[in-house]
Amino acid sequence: MLNFNEKVVLVTGGGAGIGRATAEAFGKAGASVVVAEINEERAADVRSALESAGVPCLVSVTDVTDRAAVDALMAQVDQRFGGLDVLVNNAGDFLGIIKPFEFYTDDDIEQVYAINLKSVMLVSRAAIPLLRKRGAGGSIISVSSIEAFRGIPNTVVYAAMKHGITGFTRALALELGPEGIRVNAIAPETTDTPQVPVHAMVAEEHRHHIPRWIPLGRFGTPEDMAGTALFLASDLAGWITGSTINVDGGALAAAGWYRDPKGMWTNVPVISGNGFNF
Repeated sequence: MLNFNEKVVLVTGGGAGIGRATAEAFGKAGASVVVAEINEERAADVRSALESAGVPCLVSVTDVTDRAAVDALMAQVDQRFGGLDVLVNNAGDFLGIIKPFEFYTDDDIEQVYAINLKSVMLVSRAAIPLLRKRGAGGSIISVSSIEAFRGIPNTVVYAAMKHGITGFTRALALELGPEGIRVNAIAPETTDTPQVPVHAMVAEEHRHHIPRWIPLGRFGTPEDMAGTALFLASDLAGWITGSTINVDGGALAAAGWYRDPKGMWTNVPVISGNGFNF
């Protein structure tokens, strides 16, 4: 039921991290894979990897925040594959903008909106006719964040855009449900990727604390998210739509509970610093 032979899958931001792991996972499962990637070097690298693995692929250097570029990519997909079965809206980034909201510039807001929410809407809208061409069974999956379900200081706009994906997912699921096209989202906790090498960012003297910060004892991996995307796109999830799956090692369930150095649970930890030594 995780066989994607004769299926066509588009992954945005598919050149690194979660996007690349997702593209490669669908390729291993038999899909033809389309990757939209803005970085030329990453695009060339993932193209080489997919082709070496024998995966039919189309890798395009595309800015998914630009409507004309998105429309051009969809025309290529239609011409090459005759439609689309799965869209994974993976592109997203807080862009390193970390500061109190009152100090955000208009340009900061526009940039964070463009990559995290505008791109999801542009690509999804352009993909719907291609999904419809393949008939019932299509799937749109957006990579959100558990920040869509909690507050996070100093990245307020990013959090707002991720909350927006939740509403977008639920509402679009209602519109497309009668056609058999499902719409869902994945909400990761901190995931160790080349873009955010969080394990390496934790100071060495604090790394022994990692198993106590998250109930399952580790940060996420790109493969954790890729596996969830395959599940949501498969017949195993055939009656799931309008939902978001939290892929977070139990972090959201913990909701502020941590294990102290004695292994005891507490929601009133004594703070004397942080694991990054900021």
